[in-house]
Amino acid sequence: MSRKEARDRAFKLIFEYVFTKEIDDELMNEYISESNLSGEEEYIKDVYFGVASKFDYLSNKIEKLSIGFKTHRIFKVDYAILLLSAYEIEFKKEIPFKVSINEACELAKIYSTEKSVGFVNGILAKMVEGK
Repeated sequence: MSRKEARDRAFKLIFEYVFTKEIDDELMNEYISESNLSGEEEYIKDVYFGVASKFDYLSNKIEKLSIGFKTHRIFKVDYAILLLSAYEIEFKKEIPFKVSINEACELAKIYSTEKSVGFVNGILAKMVEGK
């Protein structure tokens, strides 16, 4: 599995977490066991558990940057993408900011609306400016 595929699976786990606020070990293990991970299992676990443990911190950061939008008003797909990439930007220093932002935009192109790509890109660009 490539990092791109691992990020896609992590996004789906985070998307579910946005609704339940509970870690789903069973689903995570199912996603991990479905394919050849080639070393990406740790990435999925790290990002999933990381977003869950830093959820309030990341949500507050996203809300401050999304002027005019409370997090509960952000489209849930976009919110999950933002949480994933915000976690990478804040805590995964080995991943270049550009990669996190580009991959977030790619996820938005696949799973969200046409306008979402610009929204996600804008929020994450503001986050990186503050670094």
